[in-house]
Amino acid sequence: MKKIILLCLVVLISSCKSTKGVVTTKPTDKPNYEVLALSEVSTLQKNRTYELGKRVLMTCNTSAFKPFTSQEATNEVITNINKEKISLTCHNVLRGFGKFNDMKLIEVIRDNTNSISIFRYQCDYEKKYRIKELRVSINDDNKVTAINSKDWKDAFN
Repeated sequence: MKKIILLCLVVLISSCKSTKGVVTTKPTDKPNYEVLALSEVSTLQKNRTYELGKRVLMTCNTSAFKPFTSQEATNEVITNINKEKISLTCHNVLRGFGKFNDMKLIEVIRDNTNSISIFRYQCDYEKKYRIKELRVSINDDNKVTAINSKDWKDAFN
């Protein structure tokens, strides 16, 4: 009997819980993305992202990596992209895709929230099992802020 009374008391107390003062908000800090026409994008930025992205991918073919300078990339990129990390990645890339041939710029997406432009390249490899994408992000100072590779999907996400 005491257990039933205790259970009823717990249910009664929990049902009377006040919701005043509890504010639930949805995050509004979602990035503001905008797809740019390729003709609107600076030739300097196109060339820089192509050259630096290709430099990273060609490392797998040549085993020679030229480190980024502070004029080309942010300190975080310089620290994270080094010969040791690239050689580990290259082992898997060469095994799965073969040699890197070239890459083609497909679209540029502007992230207005973070003031960066994301260049999406489709990569051409020796083996054609899957299409790989290389994303090169560049800030308004024309410094690379990120380089990453993933399987190609038509929709940006």
